[in-house]
Amino acid sequence: MFSKIVMTKSGKIQGVEQDGQIAYLGIPYAKPPVGSLRLKRAVPIDPWTGVYQADKYGSASVQFNNGNFEGSEDCLTLNIRRPTEGRNMPVLVYIHGGGYNIGKASDKLYEGNAFVKEGIVYVAFQYRLSVWGFYDFTSYKYGRDFDSNCGISDHIAAMKWIHENIEAFGGDPSKITIAGESAGGTSTMALMAIPELKGTFQQVICSSGLPNCVFSKEMARQNIDLFLEGMNWSEEDLHKLKQVDACDVLRGNEYVAQQHQYRNPGIFLPTVAIDDLVPERPIEAIQNGSAEGVRLMIGTNLHEGTMFVRSEKTNFPNSWEMIEEMFRKNGHIESLPPVKEYYSRFKDIIKSNVEMAFVNFATDYAFQMPAIKVAEAQRSHGLVWMYRFEFISKMAKESGMLSAHAMDLPCAFDCADSDFGKFMFGDEPKNIVDKIVEDVHMSWVNFIKQGKPGSEGTDWPNYEGYNSLIRIFDRETRTVQLDRSELMQVWSDMKFYEA
Repeated sequence: MFSKIVMTKSGKIQGVEQDGQIAYLGIPYAKPPVGSLRLKRAVPIDPWTGVYQADKYGSASVQFNNGNFEGSEDCLTLNIRRPTEGRNMPVLVYIHGGGYNIGKASDKLYEGNAFVKEGIVYVAFQYRLSVWGFYDFTSYKYGRDFDSNCGISDHIAAMKWIHENIEAFGGDPSKITIAGESAGGTSTMALMAIPELKGTFQQVICSSGLPNCVFSKEMARQNIDLFLEGMNWSEEDLHKLKQVDACDVLRGNEYVAQQHQYRNPGIFLPTVAIDDLVPERPIEAIQNGSAEGVRLMIGTNLHEGTMFVRSEKTNFPNSWEMIEEMFRKNGHIESLPPVKEYYSRFKDIIKSNVEMAFVNFATDYAFQMPAIKVAEAQRSHGLVWMYRFEFISKMAKESGMLSAHAMDLPCAFDCADSDFGKFMFGDEPKNIVDKIVEDVHMSWVNFIKQGKPGSEGTDWPNYEGYNSLIRIFDRETRTVQLDRSELMQVWSDMKFYEA
């Protein structure tokens, strides 16, 4: 059996045996971002003496979740699980989602046991969220003492630690796949664009990421001005961020979440910043070869927008009036008629009292269209495979969620018995659940281990353009010729909130 005590460049670490695996939990990869390090970029952890007991998860980042404050500023830890035997194994590094506002690597959904059973070393890390990780205050006179992209600096510190130390845990540093869903998928796109990380990973799985979810400093102010309004602060009050209780500022963040679409329809919540760490917008950097040689598996769900478009407190436009304002604010009003004609064909109304026109608009604007742009950008520099998750469970059909955002997660992680899995699959027959779970999970396993998502005899070729063969995950998983030329023509090269 592999020793439970390993020697890393940070010091000795002792893991624990769990369910036939060895887990190393709560390993610090950077100094706690507290005190003088609050709103500063991650600082590598100092080596320790003795043996670090990695037997419990670290704290989640500070967040407001389901009506409760939780987490800690001291959150920069990672978790590693490995089989009890084996060396030079492929590695999966998973970045959790949650809109850069909620989420934690210790979530039961992200334990990664099913990947370890397939001979993969599994890693997941915590990073700072919302105000403390993804607000860029540096364009304000009274915010210049703070750093931008603190959350992304956490990603960088974690990836460097993993690359330097994963061999001690039986992983092969030349076989690292990074993956993420939602904000985690957005992060994978950012990491592909960061020069500092070149060579620290070889493969990427981007699941329902938002590749255009990135701000210039000027655009970041659109949300931060709302934050100040929600806090009842002026710009001069930004110095309070040095001493204020970490949870107190989340009321300002919640105000942004409630108001941002009504002030600036179509804008994203605070996110990755363009700065010295991320010097180009990810799609442009990828087009320019920032991820040369990296293999990419990228896809979306058929109805991503059902989670975000609401009749009230919406997270994307829910009316043609809002879309018109979005286009006018971004200088594209002349392009609105063909967009309106394209989406007006979807006249159904789902149970949340929202028209499918706006669900599909949000799905394409935030997820599908930019994912295709990423595939187009990377296919000149590395192999690309595309998929679309279209499975609609009985629960999802009855509730109107359809093939919604995140519905693929219990399948990717092979955890239909998790709380989320039970919620999603409900009364589905076991053979149906087992089949869709196997189809999705094994595509990840194949990609991580073999460098391609299809199994022997599976017809899933590389992405070759707007009219490509892509994998459809559904009750009958299949490869189809999917022509999205009209979709891409409708959106053309329009840019939104990029000034």
